[in-house]
Amino acid sequence: MNFFESIRVSLRALRANKLRSALTMLGIIIGVAAVIAMVGIGNGATASITSQIQGMGSNLITISPGQANSGGVRGGAGSLDSLTMTDVDKIAEGNSLKAVAPIASTNAQVVLGSGNTSASITGTTEGYEIIKNVTMARGRFITEQDVNSSARVAVLGPNVVESLLGDANADIVGKKIKINNVPFQVIGVTTSTGSTGFQSSDDMITAPISTVQGRLIGRKTLRSIMVSAKSEDLMQTAQDEITATLRKTHKIQDGQDDDFRVQNQADMLETMQSVTQTLTMLLGGIAGISLLVGGIGIMNIMLVSVTERTREIGIRKAIGAKSMDILLQFLIEAVVLSILGGGIGIALGYAGSSLAGKALSMQTSISMTSVVMAFGFSAGIGIIFGVFPARKAATMDPIDALRFE
Repeated sequence: MNFFESIRVSLRALRANKLRSALTMLGIIIGVAAVIAMVGIGNGATASITSQIQGMGSNLITISPGQANSGGVRGGAGSLDSLTMTDVDKIAEGNSLKAVAPIASTNAQVVLGSGNTSASITGTTEGYEIIKNVTMARGRFITEQDVNSSARVAVLGPNVVESLLGDANADIVGKKIKINNVPFQVIGVTTSTGSTGFQSSDDMITAPISTVQGRLIGRKTLRSIMVSAKSEDLMQTAQDEITATLRKTHKIQDGQDDDFRVQNQADMLETMQSVTQTLTMLLGGIAGISLLVGGIGIMNIMLVSVTERTREIGIRKAIGAKSMDILLQFLIEAVVLSILGGGIGIALGYAGSSLAGKALSMQTSISMTSVVMAFGFSAGIGIIFGVFPARKAATMDPIDALRFE
């Protein structure tokens, strides 16, 4: 029997048991679909983070509380409360800096009339407008006077306006809203920056940091400090100045760890990409286990098939079929099941990735390399897990096989 005849016989055997074949492929379909979807979402998340960080500006420096080490930020006793407005004032004295903006944030319930929504509240200063290149659709941004007087004023993102009034372009400037039952006057609405799949400024409310700390959070510590250097050439100088200033302000002795971390755009990008890649690998590994389970399922079903077709194998051997013909037939059946399952899994994985991208408002990306690898891996599963049942069928004694009932 030639190779193509073996394929024809194998396909005929699979068609004779359509339900069994479909159920056998299910494990491979789920595994491949999960791998493709996870890779697509992971690639999309990485691209979204990269775009988001690059959009912050090449001269951005972020200072976070906590002890820095090679593995990231390690929170020690009190370390997460290490940044205060005193640090901001000292950092602002640096000669290489263009603007400084402290950040204190919380989530709160926002009410306007019958409108009700949950939003992220960011307390900051006028320097935030410069660092983040904020543009106003209507009204104005917060000023130094607002911060100094702890004014209860707020700048809303367009999505917040839409949630409260049903229309992002509705006239809301001058109206009173309540944030956690504290009245604020709306002084402006920012221009839409578009969603990035993560926190978007369109969903934020910005208010003076003194007001947010005093009225909404109840503590004086900061989540972070954002700094913009005067030029890209002064980035390292600015980082060195900030580090020296904070070590002095925090009275950190030589040899002691910093209780803060200073990161530039490249550092943040590397950290976030590392996190997303690790998460993608973890989820991909879990999906890979589904492929392994699918392979075991194929082997089990093929063993059952060999047992059910024992007399058929005996008859074929009695009329001249070689052991290689029998082995090839059953191996082809296993590989066909795996390849068909892999193909369906790739299609479902692509569709799932696209749907997840739309739900998370980000562009997912599936490379051809991932598709080829998934397809090749599914074929490999069929070969690896199909060899044992095929060998069992091929090595049967024809006389014993014919006696089988």
